[in-house]
Amino acid sequence: MERVLIIGAAGQLGSELTQALADIYGGENVIATDIQPQALEKFDYCKTKVLDVMDKKTVRSLVKSENVKQIYHLAAVLSATGEKNPLFAWQLNMDSLLFVLELAREEKLDKIYWPSSIAVFGPNTPKVNTPQFCVKEPNTVYGISKQVGERWCEYYFQKYGVDVRSLRYPGLIGYKSLPGGGTTDYAVDIYHKAIAGEHFVSFLKEDTYLPMMYMPDAIKATLDLMHAPEENVKIRSSYNLAAISFSPKEIYESIKKHYPDFTISYEPDFRQSIADSWPDSIDDSRAREDWGWKHEYDLEKMTEDILKHLPTYSF
Repeated sequence: MERVLIIGAAGQLGSELTQALADIYGGENVIATDIQPQALEKFDYCKTKVLDVMDKKTVRSLVKSENVKQIYHLAAVLSATGEKNPLFAWQLNMDSLLFVLELAREEKLDKIYWPSSIAVFGPNTPKVNTPQFCVKEPNTVYGISKQVGERWCEYYFQKYGVDVRSLRYPGLIGYKSLPGGGTTDYAVDIYHKAIAGEHFVSFLKEDTYLPMMYMPDAIKATLDLMHAPEENVKIRSSYNLAAISFSPKEIYESIKKHYPDFTISYEPDFRQSIADSWPDSIDDSRAREDWGWKHEYDLEKMTEDILKHLPTYSF
């Protein structure tokens, strides 16, 4: 069996992707790592280790000692958090990726997964059905790091044959982790507020549309890409990925069908300008053509599933 290392496992994506990988490869072959010791308590079904991705010596030693063949590099500073400390965000996001790519080249690892984001797009990008190849010009440090990261991924594939694969995630919504500092995280927090019987204050305008995706679809897309035959993975920067697009008003209305007394107000802050620079919807036809991507959840189905499971989920 492949030995798999997840860096930044305790984040929103990693919390659920790690379980899916353990189901495939067996818990004994999956190593969940995170910089926060207490965050690793949730991974009682696989190996765990406290790990700072910037501690290159320890990361390299772990890869060698555990005979790791695949790395899922998920550690990053997200969009809204990154704007508060851009130099740190750049250093973490960029230096860690370059180190992992170089490690993969030197140790001849089988596969690397690195997530990109719709944050690579910018205010001059076509906003409706944003194509795979188009002008980007991101205006956040997170988006800039993702755009540059895409170029490095393609470079390491073309120059050194490193099998690195990537998806440009839209906003991800799940109930198994708390919001993590992203601009799209309002769509996670709103469900928590509804179930708690609290008023929700949106930091985006009611009619701000953003591409979104329910976490089970994101996990499925990630695994579909990573298990696709190498010859089917024809884009080595990062694939556009899409499922649904909605506004704060629309997600509120979908929740209100289940919680009639739920209330919302709108107080846009600095995150509004970030959202305004991103697409309304994404054209992911290349992912669908190349390796058969297909999403399952729409807004109503997602809301129903979250409201069913979130009240019984503990953090």
